[in-house]
Amino acid sequence: MKLELLSPAKNLEFGREAVNHGADALYIGAPAFGARAAATNTLEDVEALVKYSHLYGCKVFATVNTLLFDDELEAAVGMIRRLYNIGVDALIIQDLGLLECGLPPIELHASTQCHNASLERIKFMESAGFKRIILARETSLEQMRALREATTVDLEAFVHGALCVSYSGQCYMSQYLNSRSGNRGCCSQPCRSTYDLVTADGRLLMKDRHLLSLRDFNASQQLASMIDAGITSFKIEGRLKDLSYVKNITAYYRQLLDSLMEGHERASIGSCTFTFRPDPDRTFNRGYTDYFLRGRQPMASFDTQKSLGKRIGKVTAIGRRTLTIDGTEPLANGDGLCYFDADHRLQGFLVNEVQGRSVAPNQMPALKVGTVIWRNNDVLFERRLQGHSADRRIGVAMRFRTTGQSFSLELADEDGLTAAICKALDHTPSDNPDRNSQNIVRQLSKLGDTPFEAREVTDETSGCYFLTASQLNQLRREAVEALTNRRIEHFRPADTLRIDCGTPYPGTVLDYRANVLNAKAETFYRRHGVQQIEHGLEQTLDYDGKALMTTRYCLRYELGCCLQGKNKKGETSGEIKPADTLLLRNQERLFRLEFDCFECLMRIYKA
Repeated sequence: MKLELLSPAKNLEFGREAVNHGADALYIGAPAFGARAAATNTLEDVEALVKYSHLYGCKVFATVNTLLFDDELEAAVGMIRRLYNIGVDALIIQDLGLLECGLPPIELHASTQCHNASLERIKFMESAGFKRIILARETSLEQMRALREATTVDLEAFVHGALCVSYSGQCYMSQYLNSRSGNRGCCSQPCRSTYDLVTADGRLLMKDRHLLSLRDFNASQQLASMIDAGITSFKIEGRLKDLSYVKNITAYYRQLLDSLMEGHERASIGSCTFTFRPDPDRTFNRGYTDYFLRGRQPMASFDTQKSLGKRIGKVTAIGRRTLTIDGTEPLANGDGLCYFDADHRLQGFLVNEVQGRSVAPNQMPALKVGTVIWRNNDVLFERRLQGHSADRRIGVAMRFRTTGQSFSLELADEDGLTAAICKALDHTPSDNPDRNSQNIVRQLSKLGDTPFEAREVTDETSGCYFLTASQLNQLRREAVEALTNRRIEHFRPADTLRIDCGTPYPGTVLDYRANVLNAKAETFYRRHGVQQIEHGLEQTLDYDGKALMTTRYCLRYELGCCLQGKNKKGETSGEIKPADTLLLRNQERLFRLEFDCFECLMRIYKA
């Protein structure tokens, strides 16, 4: 089984660095119609990334995963055809209307926004011609195993990054509040806002807290279990994150996957070396949860939606201008440190000077002995990640020999691909064959900043003929160029035969949550037996009685007042009774919470 590490590519530069730091595949936004409107790219840049990635056997997936209106379909299909022509390996899509548009023979992946949360849905998507299903983030290890046993489609799962509190594709809060649809790539992230928790009779339970904000996903300790459950692609979230995050997190999971590769095959080649020690705590994170992989766990980040970074220690002494912090983590001038004040608000300061465990802040904070300190800007770590921070090399065997009146240099790489260059050059006898042979091997081994490294160099001429350094260098450059082109061409994707089995959709009625916005999507579902279709909210704008969010995250559970008695934490500032109707309040807007204990879901409605 091939295992794939899938990294985000905000742009061409980020994509190249993700490859350099160990990615086996990338996902990148096209010029339009991607679920991150702030991360689009020109076709020229996507093509350049395809060529760079294919050199290492890495794949590139283009995100065309927004819902589309009728007047956008023609432009979307035209762009998809161009993506196919430049060699993109697959499309990630959400709108099933595209399947009725005569797409080119390109591999299709069902975006997590397709709400891939049930066996029936996933089996249907497989029968409709999708090669890969990107699972809902809420999928447990047990569910993954069941899906693997019941299907043959490739299964991709998230392993790291920010979490949407709602099921992907089932969140309409941003559209309702700001006319910015997450399903159209423009989410305003209302889940990261602050809310008051109140009861219908007016009691204030919590004030000004991030009640819908989740910690970040980190499945690093569950990778072996995910592999055992049948996951083959491990996805890092973060097309809007900075470059240090992409480098650090990709390198971190590269090393983890490499340690679990026994009995499996890596999806690309090239050995990676890093100038730093990967550590996910040192780049953007809100604290971590493995979400629902092992069942329901605490996952909220009530106090902040911002990055905490790495826990440094506790304040042990406070001077007039300095703080003493315990722990062993080295500190540096310019570090950004943060802490929570008595009102649960995140506060921060910069380090002006360090003397052992004593730091001089740029401005003395109002905190107490015992306060926990975090570092959310690690100056030395960020400095290591600037510029060149990784090498990825493909091993080659080099064979130098004579062929008739010419000299030949042949390169063979780890995939068994070969390239050879022959040149007619003077056969000038060497005065010292042994020393000359050593010089030939040394000169040909100088692969420098190419993607290759010489694992073996064989001089079959035994040094009998003298060639100048410039002649050997020219042979080497041309052979490297030939092998580079050979690899890029070799990994161009083959056409994908896509067969729609015509399997009936599991249900004959679709409500707004099916996200049907165009006539082609309606045609697709009717062709698969659906008889009644309600159009999506982006079209109807009718929010009455519609769930603005559907989430497995449960605020009652987080607060220790689960109606099923599954958790008792007691974090609330006032008693929550089982019969209470709970509401969220944000700038005088009210939202009603509904708890479906049979399905173990929470839904949010406008009130």
